[in-house]
Amino acid sequence: MKTSLLISTYNWPKALELVLLSVHNQSEQPDEILIADDGSSEDTKRLIEDFQKKLIAPIHHFWHEDKGFRKAIILNKAIAEAKGDYIIQADGDCIMHKDFVRDHKALAQKNVYLFGSRVNIQEKFLPKLFDSQKIKFGFFDEGIKKRTRNLRIPILSGLYKTKNEISDKMRGCNVSFWKKDVVAVNGYNEAFEGWGREDSELIIRMMNNGVLGRRLRYRGIVYHIWHRVKDQSRFEINDNLQSKAVAEKSKWCENGIDKYL
Repeated sequence: MKTSLLISTYNWPKALELVLLSVHNQSEQPDEILIADDGSSEDTKRLIEDFQKKLIAPIHHFWHEDKGFRKAIILNKAIAEAKGDYIIQADGDCIMHKDFVRDHKALAQKNVYLFGSRVNIQEKFLPKLFDSQKIKFGFFDEGIKKRTRNLRIPILSGLYKTKNEISDKMRGCNVSFWKKDVVAVNGYNEAFEGWGREDSELIIRMMNNGVLGRRLRYRGIVYHIWHRVKDQSRFEINDNLQSKAVAEKSKWCENGIDKYL
């Protein structure tokens, strides 16, 4: 099984640097790293070029012009070019536990997607976080909350079984799935613009198509760096798109990944 680690980002190179340092620190490397860049400036490009010289796994940078929040489009473009059978997805503001990739790979199974937890890094800790470039967090370390999510106990992760309904704990910043399962429902719906629901609507269509979900608890941990809430002006529109997918039991979106394949 080949793995593609997919990281989305937009104009926050300081955070992305910590994320890529945490990739460098992984106990098991992905086969490739895909960076889906929703229109960042040259600072992000230079940072990625620097890490292309440092990291073992090849980094592929996918970028399009900044025309507002168009994350679904750039994710589709990256997934279409993925060489891996299995895609592990995170955000450019989520530092990865050293066993993040290993854990997602270990629990990958046919016809199942995984969704994991995130520990929150607090706003007041950000100056120290960036000054020290901290990427490792113990249970009692300062600057974090939701500490129980920072417990890595692999034996307990076996208590969580597959389910055929989406969980409200599912987040696109910590999820993994088979590329073929995403392509089968035509990937992300590019009708989604602006923040919200693009990840969960994709998962809903995958589940309507027979894919089950499993919570990755006590493994596959990420540390989410605090930031201000993004513009939510289109959230109601996006929420309605998701509600439509639920009501119609949709398995396919018209405006999706097929145009890049």
